[in-house]
Amino acid sequence: MTPKQRAANLLGLARRAGKLTMGEDFVIGAIRDGSAHLVIVASDASARSIKQFTDKSSFYEVPIVTALDKLTIAEAIGVPRTAIAVVDQGFAKSLIKLLT
Repeated sequence: MTPKQRAANLLGLARRAGKLTMGEDFVIGAIRDGSAHLVIVASDASARSIKQFTDKSSFYEVPIVTALDKLTIAEAIGVPRTAIAVVDQGFAKSLIKLLT
């Protein structure tokens, strides 16, 4: 199993555990209020979306990863999303190891 497949499985687990924030506005809110430990943006998201999340994440010093595409994210969490925030420190650390 590749690291990306393992990361996708871990994302599904985090979703079932209620440790993800999804939707662009909610992810921005999680970055701002400090609850986001990792932001995952789809690699095939629009350049504007990637820039928006990259700028916000770097300002608030939240790690950001663009290693997964929209299809992989959708299959992992069961709903189509461009950006998700991991709000659990343990899941975030594991995903960072797998995706960087």
